[in-house]
Amino acid sequence: MNTVAFPRKVAIIGGGAGGLSTAVILAKLGCDVTVYEKNFQPGGLMRSYRRGGIDCEVGVHYLGSLDKGQVLRTFFDYLGVSDAIPVTRMGQNGVIDRYHLQAPSSPSIIFDLVEGIDAYAHNLALAFPEETGVIEILAREIREAARQLHNLDFLNAADNDFSLLDQFRPMGEIVDELKCSPALRSILAIPSCWIGVPFDDCPAYYHHMALASYVSSSWRLDNSGAAMADALAARLESLGGKLVTGEKISRILVESRVVGGVELATGERVEADTVIAAVHPKVVVSMLKPEDTKPSYRQRIAGIFDTHGIFCAHVMVDSQSCEVRDHNIFKIETDADGGVEDMKYYQIRASERQGINLLSILTSGNDTVWEPWRQTFSGRRGPDYENAKYRHAAKLVAESEDLLGPLGETTLLDTYTPLTLRDWVGSPGGSAYGVRRSCSQMLATALLNRTAVKGLYLAGQNVLAPGIVGTFMGSFATVKLLLGREEFGQLVRF
Repeated sequence: MNTVAFPRKVAIIGGGAGGLSTAVILAKLGCDVTVYEKNFQPGGLMRSYRRGGIDCEVGVHYLGSLDKGQVLRTFFDYLGVSDAIPVTRMGQNGVIDRYHLQAPSSPSIIFDLVEGIDAYAHNLALAFPEETGVIEILAREIREAARQLHNLDFLNAADNDFSLLDQFRPMGEIVDELKCSPALRSILAIPSCWIGVPFDDCPAYYHHMALASYVSSSWRLDNSGAAMADALAARLESLGGKLVTGEKISRILVESRVVGGVELATGERVEADTVIAAVHPKVVVSMLKPEDTKPSYRQRIAGIFDTHGIFCAHVMVDSQSCEVRDHNIFKIETDADGGVEDMKYYQIRASERQGINLLSILTSGNDTVWEPWRQTFSGRRGPDYENAKYRHAAKLVAESEDLLGPLGETTLLDTYTPLTLRDWVGSPGGSAYGVRRSCSQMLATALLNRTAVKGLYLAGQNVLAPGIVGTFMGSFATVKLLLGREEFGQLVRF
């Protein structure tokens, strides 16, 4: 391993899923790797937090494709963390997600997302018997996306981007050509909502990849996102890698467009011949001097649109009044044409406290609501902000009873807004899924890893695709770009 001809000293900015997984890959290859995380605990959006003795999740509510031979399990096995992240398979009682759809002046529709592409297509055919031909056309495309996903075709492509694959037309355009009914259109639109891209602007491949990852198999963490973060951190340290928490990087050191290391907020400089930034590209640009990159690169990054933020309420509920559901619940409001206008996500799971379950409600951040506090920082927003959060959460809890039934006694544990996410993980505007992977900005978001600074790379969900699967895909793609295609193929074996 000492003969490997690639940079040996690597500094990684950001200790979330992207930074930690990239660090583990490189540490396995013998690199001297140090991860710098500005917060005092690693994990980023993976990390849960405790309120009232209960773990509250942030970004990991369930995982897809963790069965043997499936993409995320392949990644976990390679990283050596599969046994350290206990999970329970969803869908064993027949349902992974239950959709409650309501369109104007139409009866509500309940549709169950089940495991398996064939089963998913069968459920669609039962619900829409007059559209079975259309459903089979779409099912074939989803099967192909699943094949590409689990076979790791993205790593075998000639470059680190999906732009060389097919299926990049907008999903909205495809279903319009197929003349799907509004109700079928609304169900098909839901996976694009998972990744924060409007259906009419969502590339078919990303839609199919998101859907395929969950219908292949879905899982809940037995513990919490903190356990997942800690498993990756422990694995890194077992391989000789270093994790430095509570240290913010203020600047990436560059000389003549060649990276030289990083500078901490304390002023300390750390030399490194490779720097990998597992943070948003806009944050990366803010760490560079104007002369470090071409103006065209800065303009390109500044003009990128990001996905929306999220508002979340975590609520304690009495376990007798509100039982655990082993599936997720979605409430979807659509327009007359089948477009999704609003979506709310509900998860009810057992908590660490006897007799208490945890209800988590997630919905769009509705960023304009939080505009008055955009120039403020966490812990300094005052009582008006806290009251606004409480009112919004109370409204969501009351509304949830229409779907879930009487909740009995409830206690609001905590809430977070897009501003919370912005301050915690440095996501501009509080974007939950980072860069918007849409057809309208396909060229702007292609090959974001190419920073024009030698030795500087990106990692995380902004490299290829959002979510845990997309983030880990981005980690391997970054290492492939760093090593070169041939060297990567020789050294990284699954």
